[in-house]
Amino acid sequence: MSMGQIPLRNSSLGVEPEALASQIVTILGSSSYLWVAGLIFLRIGAVLLILPGISDQNVPARIRLGFALALSFMLTPLLSKTLPALPSSMALMVGIIFQELLIGLIMGTLMRIFINAMGIAGELISLQTTLSFAQTTNPGQTQGSTTIATFLAILGLTLVYATGTHHLFFRGIVDSYALFAPQKPIMWHDGLRVFIQSLSGAFSLGVQLSAPVLVFGLIVNIASGFIGRLMPAFPIFFATTPILVLGGLSLMAIGLGGVGMIFIDHYQDQLALLIRRGP
Repeated sequence: MSMGQIPLRNSSLGVEPEALASQIVTILGSSSYLWVAGLIFLRIGAVLLILPGISDQNVPARIRLGFALALSFMLTPLLSKTLPALPSSMALMVGIIFQELLIGLIMGTLMRIFINAMGIAGELISLQTTLSFAQTTNPGQTQGSTTIATFLAILGLTLVYATGTHHLFFRGIVDSYALFAPQKPIMWHDGLRVFIQSLSGAFSLGVQLSAPVLVFGLIVNIASGFIGRLMPAFPIFFATTPILVLGGLSLMAIGLGGVGMIFIDHYQDQLALLIRRGP
């Protein structure tokens, strides 16, 4: 038999290239199905890159990638009708890919901003109780923070997943295809306004959660100031520091349950901005 008559075969699999391609298409679907699944993966992967809890450094990258792939293929039959068909132009294809990545990063950032309210409250409490020097590695950040801030940040993240609030993450991802439809202009003005409101709301909530300790510290500092003016030789710092530490930590422990409930209620209201209302 001549060289021209030898059929092309895959030496490692023992399957003809045409049959192998047919099997791949049968398993993974057509190019249009892969295009739709790829678009969904881009948006979900960008969200999971910043999503609280899943994006932490303690979670291996393989687990995040596998979860994003599994969630993408699960949502593909549900969202396939809302996504554009495979474009014929490479420029249009790149534009759609860039837009999906950008929408995913915006959504993940909005979900991430408000959860930092607990960390802000912890930093304020640490500053007021003179415990800012006690630094601990925060697993949700790339840098360390005060021990109280790390504790409250972990508490807030635990409450999010313990109360089922994380279900709103995935509902927001699904509803985002109605709020931020592909191939439609992104509402930059509204997005910037929501972004600024989220930042200001997170800081405002952090101050409100730490308000009892802030008021207590203010009263103690004012009283110590009067005592210092009346008795200049009195060691004010050594007398007021234990009061600030014990009193501040006691107030935080007493109001910890209320702090968690207020945080979850405000965080759910924040996530409601990403959920479609009505039919």
